[in-house]
Amino acid sequence: MNPFSLQAMAVEKTYESFCDLYPRPYDPNTVDPYTKCRIILMNGTEFEAAKFTHQMHRHVTDHQLRAQLAKSRRTEQQQQKKLANLKPICEQILDHTISYEQLAVDLTAHLAKRVSTPRLKAALDFALLEDFDHLFRYADLMDMDEGRHAETLVGGYTEIMPGRPTIAEHRFPTDGIPVPLEKEAPLFDKIAASIITAAEQQTMNYYMNVTGFYGNDLGRRLYQEIAMIEEQHVTQYGALMEATATWLECLLMHEYVECYLYWSCAQTETDPYIRSIWERGFEQEVAHLHAAARLLEQYEGKHYLQVIPNPEFPAPLTLTSNIPYVRDVLCSVQLTYKDKNPAPVQTLPKDDPFFQYQQTVHRDTESVASHQVIEKHIRQNGQDYRFETAPHPVCELQDRRNDNTRIGRDPQIKGYTGMAER
Repeated sequence: MNPFSLQAMAVEKTYESFCDLYPRPYDPNTVDPYTKCRIILMNGTEFEAAKFTHQMHRHVTDHQLRAQLAKSRRTEQQQQKKLANLKPICEQILDHTISYEQLAVDLTAHLAKRVSTPRLKAALDFALLEDFDHLFRYADLMDMDEGRHAETLVGGYTEIMPGRPTIAEHRFPTDGIPVPLEKEAPLFDKIAASIITAAEQQTMNYYMNVTGFYGNDLGRRLYQEIAMIEEQHVTQYGALMEATATWLECLLMHEYVECYLYWSCAQTETDPYIRSIWERGFEQEVAHLHAAARLLEQYEGKHYLQVIPNPEFPAPLTLTSNIPYVRDVLCSVQLTYKDKNPAPVQTLPKDDPFFQYQQTVHRDTESVASHQVIEKHIRQNGQDYRFETAPHPVCELQDRRNDNTRIGRDPQIKGYTGMAER
Protein backbone atom coordinates (compact mmCIF):
# COMPACT_ATOMS: atom_id res chain seq x y z
CA MET A 1 0.00 0.00 0.00
CA ASN A 2 1.42 3.35 -1.12
CA PRO A 3 -0.82 6.14 0.27
CA PHE A 4 0.66 8.68 -2.12
CA SER A 5 -0.74 6.72 -5.07
CA LEU A 6 -4.33 6.98 -3.83
CA GLN A 7 -6.89 9.54 -4.91
CA ALA A 8 -7.25 11.99 -2.02
CA MET A 9 -10.29 14.06 -1.13
CA ALA A 10 -9.94 17.76 -0.38
CA VAL A 11 -9.18 18.49 3.28
CA GLU A 12 -12.40 20.52 3.47
CA LYS A 13 -14.34 17.30 2.72
CA THR A 14 -12.95 15.55 5.78
CA TYR A 15 -15.03 17.45 8.36
CA GLU A 16 -17.91 15.68 10.13
CA SER A 17 -21.02 16.63 12.08
CA PHE A 18 -21.27 16.41 15.84
CA CYS A 19 -23.59 13.43 15.36
CA ASP A 20 -20.76 11.62 13.57
CA LEU A 21 -18.35 12.62 16.32
CA TYR A 22 -20.37 10.88 19.03
CA PRO A 23 -20.13 7.21 18.02
CA ARG A 24 -21.60 4.16 19.74
CA PRO A 25 -19.22 3.18 22.57
CA TYR A 26 -17.83 -0.33 22.75
CA ASP A 27 -19.37 -2.81 25.17
CA PRO A 28 -16.86 -3.21 28.04
CA ASN A 29 -18.15 -6.72 28.70
CA THR A 30 -17.53 -8.07 25.21
CA VAL A 31 -14.91 -5.82 23.62
CA ASP A 32 -11.64 -7.42 22.60
CA PRO A 33 -8.80 -6.02 24.77
CA TYR A 34 -6.79 -5.09 21.70
CA THR A 35 -9.69 -3.10 20.26
CA LYS A 36 -9.49 -0.94 23.39
CA CYS A 37 -5.73 -0.72 22.95
CA ARG A 38 -6.08 0.41 19.34
CA ILE A 39 -8.51 3.13 20.40
CA ILE A 40 -6.06 4.40 23.01
CA LEU A 41 -3.21 4.24 20.49
CA MET A 42 -5.07 6.27 17.89
CA ASN A 43 -6.37 8.74 20.47
CA GLY A 44 -2.74 9.40 21.41
CA THR A 45 -1.78 9.66 17.76
CA GLU A 46 -4.39 12.37 17.22
CA PHE A 47 -3.26 14.22 20.35
CA GLU A 48 0.27 14.24 18.97
CA ALA A 49 -0.95 15.43 15.55
CA ALA A 50 -2.85 18.36 17.04
CA LYS A 51 -0.04 19.32 19.41
CA PHE A 52 2.60 19.13 16.69
CA THR A 53 0.74 21.40 14.27
CA HIS A 54 -0.04 23.84 17.10
CA GLN A 55 3.70 24.09 17.80
CA MET A 56 4.51 24.41 14.11
CA HIS A 57 1.82 27.10 13.78
CA ARG A 58 3.62 29.10 16.50
CA HIS A 59 6.99 28.89 14.76
CA VAL A 60 6.13 29.91 11.18
CA THR A 61 5.04 33.32 9.92
CA ASP A 62 3.56 32.62 6.47
CA HIS A 63 -0.18 33.17 6.81
CA GLN A 64 -1.13 30.77 4.01
CA LEU A 65 0.91 27.99 5.59
CA ARG A 66 -0.63 28.64 9.02
CA ALA A 67 -4.09 28.54 7.44
CA GLN A 68 -3.38 25.17 5.80
CA LEU A 69 -2.22 23.78 9.13
CA ALA A 70 -5.42 25.00 10.77
CA LYS A 71 -7.55 23.26 8.14
CA SER A 72 -5.95 19.87 8.71
CA ARG A 73 -5.76 20.35 12.46
CA ARG A 74 -9.52 20.82 12.68
CA THR A 75 -10.01 17.29 11.34
CA GLU A 76 -7.38 15.92 13.73
CA GLN A 77 -9.30 17.48 16.60
CA GLN A 78 -12.56 15.98 15.36
CA GLN A 79 -10.95 12.55 15.04
CA GLN A 80 -9.65 12.75 18.60
CA LYS A 81 -13.09 13.68 19.96
CA LYS A 82 -14.66 10.74 18.14
CA LEU A 83 -12.10 8.27 19.46
CA ALA A 84 -12.38 9.57 23.01
CA ASN A 85 -16.11 8.94 23.00
CA LEU A 86 -15.75 5.30 22.03
CA LYS A 87 -14.98 4.79 25.72
CA PRO A 88 -18.25 3.93 27.52
CA ILE A 89 -19.50 6.07 30.39
CA CYS A 90 -19.47 3.14 32.82
CA GLU A 91 -15.78 2.42 32.39
CA GLN A 92 -13.80 3.47 35.45
CA ILE A 93 -10.36 5.08 35.70
CA LEU A 94 -8.60 1.84 36.61
CA ASP A 95 -10.25 -0.11 33.76
CA HIS A 96 -8.91 2.39 31.28
CA THR A 97 -5.53 2.42 33.01
CA ILE A 98 -5.12 -1.35 32.69
CA SER A 99 -5.72 -0.99 28.94
CA TYR A 100 -3.17 1.84 28.74
CA GLU A 101 -0.50 -0.36 30.30
CA GLN A 102 -1.44 -3.42 28.24
CA LEU A 103 -1.03 -1.28 25.14
CA ALA A 104 2.32 -0.02 26.41
CA VAL A 105 3.58 -3.57 26.97
CA ASP A 106 2.39 -5.21 23.76
CA LEU A 107 2.97 -2.23 21.46
CA THR A 108 6.50 -1.79 22.78
CA ALA A 109 7.24 -5.50 22.42
CA HIS A 110 5.88 -5.55 18.86
CA LEU A 111 8.01 -2.57 17.84
CA ALA A 112 11.12 -3.91 19.59
CA LYS A 113 10.85 -7.16 17.64
CA ARG A 114 10.73 -5.27 14.33
CA VAL A 115 13.22 -2.38 14.57
CA SER A 116 16.82 -2.76 13.39
CA THR A 117 18.62 0.21 15.02
CA PRO A 118 20.29 -1.18 18.16
CA ARG A 119 19.83 1.88 20.39
CA LEU A 120 16.15 2.09 19.47
CA LYS A 121 15.61 -1.57 20.31
CA ALA A 122 17.54 -1.11 23.57
CA ALA A 123 15.33 1.83 24.54
CA LEU A 124 12.16 -0.11 23.75
CA ASP A 125 13.24 -3.17 25.71
CA PHE A 126 14.29 -0.98 28.63
CA ALA A 127 11.01 0.92 28.98
CA LEU A 128 9.00 -2.24 28.27
CA LEU A 129 9.96 -3.63 31.69
CA GLU A 130 8.84 -0.43 33.38
CA ASP A 131 5.40 -0.35 31.79
CA PHE A 132 5.14 -4.05 32.57
CA ASP A 133 5.71 -3.22 36.24
CA HIS A 134 3.14 -0.40 36.11
CA LEU A 135 0.53 -2.89 34.92
CA PHE A 136 1.32 -5.03 37.97
CA ARG A 137 1.00 -2.10 40.42
CA TYR A 138 -2.30 -0.88 39.00
CA ALA A 139 -3.70 -4.42 38.88
CA ASP A 140 -2.96 -4.89 42.57
CA LEU A 141 -4.63 -1.55 43.32
CA MET A 142 -7.72 -2.70 41.39
CA ASP A 143 -7.88 -6.01 43.24
CA MET A 144 -7.45 -4.25 46.59
CA ASP A 145 -9.85 -1.36 46.03
CA GLU A 146 -12.50 -2.99 43.85
CA GLY A 147 -12.07 -6.74 44.26
CA ARG A 148 -11.66 -7.20 40.51
CA HIS A 149 -8.94 -9.11 38.67
CA ALA A 150 -7.21 -7.31 35.81
CA GLU A 151 -6.57 -10.57 34.00
CA THR A 152 -10.18 -10.42 32.77
CA LEU A 153 -9.45 -7.01 31.21
CA VAL A 154 -6.26 -8.09 29.44
CA GLY A 155 -7.94 -11.24 28.15
CA GLY A 156 -5.09 -13.48 29.24
CA TYR A 157 -2.92 -11.99 26.47
CA THR A 158 -0.54 -10.14 28.80
CA GLU A 159 0.95 -11.45 32.04
CA ILE A 160 0.64 -9.39 35.22
CA MET A 161 3.69 -9.63 37.49
CA PRO A 162 6.63 -7.43 38.56
CA GLY A 163 9.03 -5.92 36.07
CA ARG A 164 11.74 -3.42 36.96
CA PRO A 165 10.28 -2.15 40.24
CA THR A 166 8.73 1.28 39.85
CA ILE A 167 10.78 2.55 42.80
CA ALA A 168 13.94 1.79 40.79
CA GLU A 169 12.77 3.68 37.70
CA HIS A 170 13.25 7.23 39.01
CA ARG A 171 16.45 8.49 37.38
CA PHE A 172 18.33 11.78 37.19
CA PRO A 173 16.88 13.90 34.34
CA THR A 174 19.99 13.71 32.14
CA ASP A 175 20.02 9.90 32.15
CA GLY A 176 17.97 8.43 29.33
CA ILE A 177 18.48 10.81 26.42
CA PRO A 178 19.72 8.61 23.56
CA VAL A 179 21.16 9.85 20.27
CA PRO A 180 18.54 10.67 17.58
CA LEU A 181 18.00 8.44 14.58
CA GLU A 182 19.87 9.47 11.46
CA LYS A 183 18.12 10.69 8.33
CA GLU A 184 19.21 7.44 6.66
CA ALA A 185 17.64 5.24 9.36
CA PRO A 186 15.22 2.55 8.14
CA LEU A 187 11.71 3.83 7.53
CA PHE A 188 10.11 1.48 10.03
CA ASP A 189 12.50 2.62 12.75
CA LYS A 190 11.44 6.22 12.18
CA ILE A 191 7.80 5.13 12.24
CA ALA A 192 8.37 3.19 15.46
CA ALA A 193 10.01 6.13 17.23
CA SER A 194 7.11 8.37 16.24
CA ILE A 195 4.44 5.85 17.29
CA ILE A 196 5.92 5.04 20.69
CA THR A 197 6.55 8.70 21.52
CA ALA A 198 2.93 9.58 20.84
CA ALA A 199 1.65 6.55 22.74
CA GLU A 200 3.75 7.25 25.84
CA GLN A 201 2.85 10.94 25.65
CA GLN A 202 -0.82 9.97 25.72
CA THR A 203 -0.24 7.82 28.80
CA MET A 204 1.68 10.63 30.48
CA ASN A 205 -1.12 13.09 29.73
CA TYR A 206 -3.80 10.72 31.03
CA TYR A 207 -2.02 10.08 34.32
CA MET A 208 -1.19 13.76 34.77
CA ASN A 209 -4.90 14.56 34.50
CA VAL A 210 -6.49 11.71 36.47
CA THR A 211 -4.10 11.65 39.43
CA GLY A 212 -6.36 14.10 41.27
CA PHE A 213 -9.55 12.20 40.46
CA TYR A 214 -8.80 8.82 42.01
CA GLY A 215 -10.88 8.03 45.06
CA ASN A 216 -8.23 7.57 47.74
CA ASP A 217 -4.84 8.98 48.71
CA LEU A 218 -2.80 5.87 47.92
CA GLY A 219 -4.25 5.62 44.41
CA ARG A 220 -3.67 9.34 43.78
CA ARG A 221 -0.07 8.97 44.87
CA LEU A 222 0.44 5.90 42.67
CA TYR A 223 -0.78 7.80 39.60
CA GLN A 224 1.44 10.72 40.59
CA GLU A 225 4.50 8.50 40.85
CA ILE A 226 3.94 6.57 37.63
CA ALA A 227 3.13 9.77 35.72
CA MET A 228 6.69 10.88 36.46
CA ILE A 229 8.06 7.71 34.86
CA GLU A 230 5.87 8.18 31.80
CA GLU A 231 7.44 11.64 31.40
CA GLN A 232 10.86 9.98 31.44
CA HIS A 233 9.67 7.62 28.70
CA VAL A 234 8.45 10.50 26.55
CA THR A 235 11.84 12.21 26.95
CA GLN A 236 13.68 8.99 26.10
CA TYR A 237 11.62 8.12 23.03
CA GLY A 238 11.31 11.69 21.80
CA ALA A 239 15.09 11.97 21.86
CA LEU A 240 15.29 9.13 19.34
CA MET A 241 13.20 10.86 16.69
CA GLU A 242 15.11 12.31 13.74
CA ALA A 243 16.21 15.76 14.93
CA THR A 244 17.47 17.33 11.69
CA ALA A 245 14.18 17.27 9.77
CA THR A 246 12.51 20.56 8.89
CA TRP A 247 9.04 21.46 10.16
CA LEU A 248 7.46 20.47 6.85
CA GLU A 249 9.42 17.22 6.63
CA CYS A 250 8.17 16.41 10.14
CA LEU A 251 4.62 17.28 9.08
CA LEU A 252 4.84 14.87 6.15
CA MET A 253 6.16 12.10 8.39
CA HIS A 254 3.44 12.72 10.99
CA GLU A 255 0.74 12.37 8.34
CA TYR A 256 2.39 9.30 6.85
CA VAL A 257 2.54 7.61 10.26
CA GLU A 258 -1.13 8.41 10.87
CA CYS A 259 -2.05 6.87 7.52
CA TYR A 260 -0.01 3.78 8.37
CA LEU A 261 -1.63 3.40 11.79
CA TYR A 262 -5.22 3.82 10.58
CA TRP A 263 -4.49 1.36 7.78
CA SER A 264 -2.96 -1.09 10.27
CA CYS A 265 -5.94 -0.79 12.59
CA ALA A 266 -8.35 -1.42 9.73
CA GLN A 267 -6.34 -4.49 8.68
CA THR A 268 -6.35 -6.03 12.16
CA GLU A 269 -9.62 -4.88 13.78
CA THR A 270 -12.12 -7.60 14.73
CA ASP A 271 -15.12 -5.31 15.39
CA PRO A 272 -16.81 -4.30 12.07
CA TYR A 273 -18.22 -1.07 13.53
CA ILE A 274 -14.86 0.05 14.90
CA ARG A 275 -13.18 -1.02 11.66
CA SER A 276 -15.39 1.43 9.76
CA ILE A 277 -14.02 4.22 11.98
CA TRP A 278 -10.46 3.21 11.14
CA GLU A 279 -11.30 3.15 7.43
CA ARG A 280 -12.82 6.63 7.60
CA GLY A 281 -9.78 7.88 9.52
CA PHE A 282 -7.48 6.47 6.86
CA GLU A 283 -9.34 8.35 4.11
CA GLN A 284 -9.07 11.58 6.10
CA GLU A 285 -5.36 11.12 6.73
CA VAL A 286 -4.64 10.42 3.07
CA ALA A 287 -6.09 13.87 2.39
CA HIS A 288 -3.81 15.37 5.04
CA LEU A 289 -0.80 13.48 3.68
CA HIS A 290 -1.31 14.76 0.14
CA ALA A 291 -1.81 18.29 1.47
CA ALA A 292 1.45 18.02 3.44
CA ALA A 293 3.28 16.82 0.32
CA ARG A 294 2.03 19.86 -1.59
CA LEU A 295 3.19 22.19 1.19
CA LEU A 296 6.62 20.55 1.24
CA GLU A 297 6.99 21.09 -2.50
CA GLN A 298 5.60 24.64 -2.40
CA TYR A 299 7.68 25.96 0.48
CA GLU A 300 10.88 23.87 0.36
CA GLY A 301 10.95 22.68 -3.25
CA LYS A 302 11.18 19.03 -2.13
CA HIS A 303 9.34 16.02 -3.45
CA TYR A 304 7.91 13.65 -0.85
CA LEU A 305 10.25 10.92 -2.12
CA GLN A 306 13.18 12.95 -0.79
CA VAL A 307 11.76 12.45 2.71
CA ILE A 308 10.15 9.01 2.33
CA PRO A 309 12.08 7.31 -0.51
CA ASN A 310 10.17 4.03 -0.28
CA PRO A 311 6.60 4.96 0.70
CA GLU A 312 5.08 1.48 0.50
CA PHE A 313 3.70 0.69 3.94
CA PRO A 314 5.61 -1.87 6.02
CA ALA A 315 3.61 -4.87 7.26
CA PRO A 316 0.72 -3.78 9.47
CA LEU A 317 1.33 -2.98 13.11
CA THR A 318 -0.30 -5.85 14.99
CA LEU A 319 -1.24 -6.04 18.66
CA THR A 320 -0.88 -9.62 19.85
CA SER A 321 0.30 -11.49 22.93
CA ASN A 322 4.04 -11.19 23.58
CA ILE A 323 4.44 -13.32 26.70
CA PRO A 324 7.59 -15.26 25.60
CA TYR A 325 9.31 -12.07 24.39
CA VAL A 326 8.61 -10.16 27.62
CA ARG A 327 9.85 -13.09 29.69
CA ASP A 328 13.12 -13.04 27.75
CA VAL A 329 13.56 -9.27 28.16
CA LEU A 330 13.05 -9.59 31.93
CA CYS A 331 16.63 -10.85 32.16
CA SER A 332 17.69 -7.16 31.83
CA VAL A 333 15.69 -6.03 34.88
CA GLN A 334 18.90 -4.85 36.63
CA LEU A 335 19.59 -2.16 34.03
CA THR A 336 19.23 1.55 34.57
CA TYR A 337 20.14 4.36 32.14
CA LYS A 338 23.47 6.21 32.25
CA ASP A 339 23.59 9.22 29.93
CA LYS A 340 22.66 7.86 26.48
CA ASN A 341 22.60 4.11 27.07
CA PRO A 342 21.25 1.43 29.40
CA ALA A 343 23.77 0.24 31.99
CA PRO A 344 23.79 -2.19 34.94
CA VAL A 345 23.19 -0.31 38.17
CA GLN A 346 26.21 -2.10 39.64
CA THR A 347 28.53 -0.22 37.25
CA LEU A 348 27.57 3.24 38.54
CA PRO A 349 29.97 5.02 40.90
CA LYS A 350 28.79 5.57 44.48
CA ASP A 351 28.32 9.31 43.91
CA ASP A 352 26.38 8.90 40.66
CA PRO A 353 23.41 11.29 40.27
CA PHE A 354 21.12 8.25 40.05
CA PHE A 355 21.65 7.48 43.73
CA GLN A 356 21.45 11.14 44.75
CA TYR A 357 18.16 11.54 42.89
CA GLN A 358 16.81 8.33 44.43
CA GLN A 359 17.59 9.70 47.90
CA THR A 360 15.84 12.97 47.04
CA VAL A 361 12.55 11.55 45.75
CA HIS A 362 12.40 8.55 48.10
CA ARG A 363 12.76 9.71 51.68
CA ASP A 364 12.44 6.07 52.66
CA THR A 365 11.26 2.96 50.89
CA GLU A 366 8.12 2.56 52.98
CA SER A 367 6.80 5.98 51.88
CA VAL A 368 6.84 5.13 48.15
CA ALA A 369 3.33 4.62 46.75
CA SER A 370 4.25 1.89 44.24
CA HIS A 371 5.74 -0.15 47.08
CA GLN A 372 2.92 0.64 49.52
CA VAL A 373 0.29 -0.69 47.10
CA ILE A 374 1.94 -4.10 46.97
CA GLU A 375 2.74 -4.24 50.68
CA LYS A 376 -0.84 -3.34 51.57
CA HIS A 377 -2.17 -6.02 49.22
CA ILE A 378 0.16 -8.59 50.81
CA ARG A 379 -0.99 -7.62 54.32
CA GLN A 380 -4.63 -7.98 53.33
CA ASN A 381 -4.39 -11.10 51.17
CA GLY A 382 -1.21 -12.88 52.20
CA GLN A 383 0.41 -12.34 48.76
CA ASP A 384 0.39 -9.95 45.83
CA TYR A 385 -1.99 -10.28 42.88
CA ARG A 386 -0.54 -11.71 39.69
CA PHE A 387 -1.55 -13.39 36.46
CA GLU A 388 1.29 -15.69 35.47
CA THR A 389 1.44 -18.46 32.89
CA ALA A 390 4.46 -19.92 34.72
CA PRO A 391 6.65 -18.89 37.67
CA HIS A 392 8.30 -15.50 37.26
CA PRO A 393 11.45 -15.97 35.14
CA VAL A 394 13.56 -13.83 37.49
CA CYS A 395 14.34 -15.66 40.73
CA GLU A 396 14.47 -12.45 42.77
CA LEU A 397 10.93 -11.55 41.74
CA GLN A 398 9.23 -14.88 42.40
CA ASP A 399 8.31 -14.26 46.05
CA ARG A 400 4.68 -13.13 46.17
CA ARG A 401 4.88 -12.31 49.89
CA ASN A 402 7.61 -9.71 49.53
CA ASP A 403 7.87 -6.69 47.22
CA ASN A 404 11.47 -6.54 46.01
CA THR A 405 12.56 -2.88 46.09
CA ARG A 406 16.30 -3.50 45.64
CA ILE A 407 16.61 -5.02 42.19
CA GLY A 408 17.44 -2.37 39.60
CA ARG A 409 18.47 0.26 42.19
CA ASP A 410 20.73 -1.34 44.77
CA PRO A 411 24.32 -1.89 43.57
CA GLN A 412 24.87 -4.37 46.41
CA ILE A 413 22.88 -6.92 44.44
CA LYS A 414 25.81 -8.24 42.44
CA GLY A 415 24.26 -8.52 39.05
CA TYR A 416 21.51 -10.63 37.68
CA THR A 417 21.40 -14.03 39.35
CA GLY A 418 19.71 -16.03 36.67
CA MET A 419 16.46 -17.18 35.14
CA ALA A 420 14.14 -19.53 36.91
CA GLU A 421 13.52 -22.85 35.21
CA ARG A 422 10.56 -22.82 32.85
